[in-house]
Amino acid sequence: MSTTDMPLSRHVGRSGFKDWLVRAESWLDARGKPAWIAAMVLGFIAFWPLGLAILAYMIWSKRMFAKSCRSHRARVSPFTAMRSSGNTAFDAYKAETLRRLEDEQRAFESFLERLRDAKDKAEFDQFMDDRAAKAREAGNDDENGDKDAA
Repeated sequence: MSTTDMPLSRHVGRSGFKDWLVRAESWLDARGKPAWIAAMVLGFIAFWPLGLAILAYMIWSKRMFAKSCRSHRARVSPFTAMRSSGNTAFDAYKAETLRRLEDEQRAFESFLERLRDAKDKAEFDQFMDDRAAKAREAGNDDENGDKDAA
């Protein structure tokens, strides 16, 4: 029986269970790592494969080793650094520091580009020198071969 042949009640039941799991995960995340550990221990007490499944999920999702489950879900906006803290002195310091770091990053990227260019030029010069040396050797061999034949 395919999923399209199943009655509507079975579809609702499946999505309801999935929704329940998502809500349980969010609830546990909101309470942090101790809640996850408590759920795992209770899972082991009630039915050991359930506790093992929770442990495997915690390891797989990196909740076991993260400092906080909340930080696992946090998303950093690119505009976070530009928000005002409300302290004008700190905001000025932050703006100056960010500007200085951007300048240093541009200077470093420029340095790396010059370094790559110099390396490429050195490699190309070495290639051309090797090619010229091979051409001279080939020319000398041709001259020596013509003298021996005559």
